[in-house]
Amino acid sequence: MSTLTVVEEILRTSGAPISVREIVERAGARLPSKSKTLDTVVARDLAMDIKRQGDQSRFVRTSPGRYTLRELVAAAAPEATPIAATALKQERAATLPAKRSDRPGTTVSSVG
Repeated sequence: MSTLTVVEEILRTSGAPISVREIVERAGARLPSKSKTLDTVVARDLAMDIKRQGDQSRFVRTSPGRYTLRELVAAAAPEATPIAATALKQERAATLPAKRSDRPGTTVSSVG
């Protein structure tokens, strides 16, 4: 059984978005990976499936580190709406430091 099949079963029984840590705890020995960092394996597999499959993916990221099944999103609470990729990019861009030339006490020198 694949990692994503196990994750799908767990998300279906939970009925609500849950964290990767909760998924791993509920899955126990059912996860096929022998990795010591199962959280990372599950998070990677979910992220790659969502990236590759897009709107056709069975899974939806509802907030950082929390996932649910796409079919359950409509029935879930309003806070369980999928995060739009553009919203994530804008959120991350807002937290990035200013350009070097914009920082106080720094100068940009040109090498010529």
